Amino acid sequence: MSADHTATATPSAADQSASLGRRIEVYDTTLRDGTQGEGVSFSLVDKLNIAQRLDRLGVDYIEGGYPLSNPKDVAFFDGIKNINLENAKICAFGMTRRKGIAAADDPGMRALVASGAPVITIVGKTWDLHVDEVIRVSRDENLAMIVDSLTFCREQGAEVFYDAEHFFDGYRANPEYALETLRAAVGGGATRLILCDTNGGSLPDEVRKATEHVMTSLGLGNPTVESPTPAPSLGIHVHNDGGLAVANSLAAIEAGAVQVQGTINGIGERCGNVDLLTMAANLRLKLNYECLTGTTLGGLTDISRYVYELANMLPTSNQPYVGTAAFAHKGGMHVHAVQRIAHSYEHVSPESVGNVRRVLVSELSGASNISATLGEKFGIAEDKELQRKILEKVQDREHEGYQYEVATASFELLLHEVKGTLPQLWDLDHYRCVIFKHDSEPAITEAIVKLLVGDALEHRVAEGDGPVNALDGALRKCLLPHFPQLADVHLRDYRVRVVNPTAESAAKVRVIAEFAVVDSNAGSDGRTISRFSTIGVNENIVDASWEAIADAFVFHLIETGTE
Repeated sequence: MSADHTATATPSAADQSASLGRRIEVYDTTLRDGTQGEGVSFSLVDKLNIAQRLDRLGVDYIEGGYPLSNPKDVAFFDGIKNINLENAKICAFGMTRRKGIAAADDPGMRALVASGAPVITIVGKTWDLHVDEVIRVSRDENLAMIVDSLTFCREQGAEVFYDAEHFFDGYRANPEYALETLRAAVGGGATRLILCDTNGGSLPDEVRKATEHVMTSLGLGNPTVESPTPAPSLGIHVHNDGGLAVANSLAAIEAGAVQVQGTINGIGERCGNVDLLTMAANLRLKLNYECLTGTTLGGLTDISRYVYELANMLPTSNQPYVGTAAFAHKGGMHVHAVQRIAHSYEHVSPESVGNVRRVLVSELSGASNISATLGEKFGIAEDKELQRKILEKVQDREHEGYQYEVATASFELLLHEVKGTLPQLWDLDHYRCVIFKHDSEPAITEAIVKLLVGDALEHRVAEGDGPVNALDGALRKCLLPHFPQLADVHLRDYRVRVVNPTAESAAKVRVIAEFAVVDSNAGSDGRTISRFSTIGVNENIVDASWEAIADAFVFHLIETGTE
């Protein structure tokens, strides 16, 4: 049985593109605010990769971090300069100058300017409680800190945004002073005033009324108000402590805000930030606002799972729009209805956000997704029977712990396996690893690999910094005489996560290995031509790593030719 996709409750993003309303800017702070969430940490490579994914998604602004806080953030701003972004502007984040010091003499201010980011976002105190009791400066000095900081960054050539920290709490306690801090930011040249619900406890009606009052009091969006400089626009930055981050953000936008700040999957401190994926889908599919670019709404599910994997977090299955359960149907009545008329139990089509329908009682859906992604490359776009076999194999592997969203190279090898086109490039006889550890001396690892390449028996030994490094070295020694193009393939990232933690030290692990193919004439530090990832799953971490490395070599040889 197949579902009827012809009638849905909401038009697709592509169908809407000609009639979208005003544009809402998407400002992503996953790389800064998101990393403040418990257990969240990204490597420099992760941050650069996420930034590129966000750019392809059509995000307008990417906040890279606070360049004075740690060397990784400094390295990010240096590294992102060498990456051509098509849609997004990079933002550096920092605080106002310290009390009693000129902005030009403040190390934080200088670090923000030195980052080279075209946009600098300054956060300042809006709630008089924080001014009086936390930073303990006079209220006039706080206003001066805001003006001076924004003015300094603007005069150095950056566009400046102002994050009004704890705005809604401050507005509730002392509305006039909260507005004064915004006027100070306008005086400093801010082009965006971001109203922040930092404690995450506000209610939608409060947010709407406060946003409307700011619009009126500052003359924003009112063409009759004369001003020597263009009036700034409002943004909204909401935390989710009351479970209302999406509702509060939508309330602010409906009241006039033009920018929403948040994170992928809503990760962040305490209960997290607003989930930009839910926001983007609601803005486009429900309210008909323009956001992101073109038809990129179909990439929401992919980037959700990508960020979860890099953050080493379990995806939230019932996450709106992008969760694996978001379009999963199990109840008999639901299944029967949705296969007759899709929108009878689906508020939007799964494809509009890059997700797929899952009928849990039969697991029949999803073959069309395989066709859409790799059908043309593998010549299986019309082969429904083969698509079904591939889907069954994927489901079996995912049950074992595989996850192909972040390992597309391994997924392509699986397709070759099902099609019967996977080449047998070598036959492994055995490998073994020996680790020698003596007292406090560094451990020494030696790997031995014996395999047959055609008629040639290769038996090689290599030392490394650990079993993965040593196995990689020994396997390369075996294969390079026969496949010299493997010298272009370099391991760039390696991640391990436990699949079934209840098994404790006997648990199955998932290894994700990311490889870069570099220009062979420039060495391992040369220009990257392409990147791909492979996956291995096993109770033995070494064997899982071996699978990921071996798959990477096979994939590259298939792509480049084995002759």
